[in-house]
Amino acid sequence: MMSAVLQCLGDNWSPTIGDPSVMGWVTVVAYGVTALLCALAFRGEPARRLRLFGYGLTLLLALLMVNKQLDLQSALTAGARCLAQLQGWYEDRRAVQVGFILVLLLYCLGFGIFLIWIMWGHLGQIWLMVLGLIFLLAFIAVRAVGFHHFDALISAQISNVRMNWILELGGLIMIGANAVWMILARRPR
Repeated sequence: MMSAVLQCLGDNWSPTIGDPSVMGWVTVVAYGVTALLCALAFRGEPARRLRLFGYGLTLLLALLMVNKQLDLQSALTAGARCLAQLQGWYEDRRAVQVGFILVLLLYCLGFGIFLIWIMWGHLGQIWLMVLGLIFLLAFIAVRAVGFHHFDALISAQISNVRMNWILELGGLIMIGANAVWMILARRPR
């Protein structure tokens, strides 16, 4: 079965630039700038747990920056489609997609609660960053599923601004704003 899925995936997906538009590249740059801001915000941080969180977030943002243009989540979607076709449940995929989205959202919520719990003593410094991270991960997870109704929502436009940009860049802005605040708060007056 696995070799059939891999064959189907090879036939239906190939790595390409995921979003060659200007806004696609703006988003890539936003990931990079946000990762850099996080690295600067947590550089020399004396609290070990906070420093680990910051460097983990920096690494995650750098990986998401690379993924933004490699579009690896489309390989996941294509692989799931191949699996559904090979196993014969492709026609009933909507229920599976809805269930998968709910599981992903619950996972993101659980991750957020866990993150808040372990970072409890530091939330005064990073609450907006944590909120932005949860928001960003939930968006990416649901987007990766390729659920048609969600795709229609994020493709909607308000005054030539796509919801996709608002949702993805919104999480990055929250994270970056918190990082800038941390950098400025450390500066000697």
